[in-house]
Amino acid sequence: MFSEDVERDLLLRVVCLAPIALLWVVVNVRVVGLRSFSKMTAFDFVVTVAIGSLLAAAVTVQKWPDFIQSIGSISILLASQFIIARVRIAFPQAFGMVTNDPVILMKDGVFIDGNLRATRVTRADVYGKLREANALKLSEVNAVILETTGDISVLHGGDPDSAILPIL
Repeated sequence: MFSEDVERDLLLRVVCLAPIALLWVVVNVRVVGLRSFSKMTAFDFVVTVAIGSLLAAAVTVQKWPDFIQSIGSISILLASQFIIARVRIAFPQAFGMVTNDPVILMKDGVFIDGNLRATRVTRADVYGKLREANALKLSEVNAVILETTGDISVLHGGDPDSAILPIL
């Protein structure tokens, strides 16, 4: 790719292609926006993992067409993510398959066992999140919610507005 000498070619590929590929990802993310690597939906997660894989592939290629294919694929993934995000904003009901709904795991200090089973979250997981949130009494916990990102939110210390809580 750069040199007939194998060791020199390897060194040059790593030194040259890694910064180029990384810069390409940064430029694309700046164009598409920070959502590119946020934990929003399962689709966003898959795009993030795929970009990491493609970036690794771009750094280790041996031929220019393979490099162009890797960085081009990164652009296509980010563009797809951008387009899907825009369509989801315009038609929120149309993209239920790429978006998870938040799930209430505990309401007013009482576990909702059916939702725990359905989401495969244990009481121990919830207790850990309660400790992280400095919730000292179950009776003071308004709700524990498994968010669309897979994070667990704890609402305690007052009555939350109904808009904050997902529908049971």
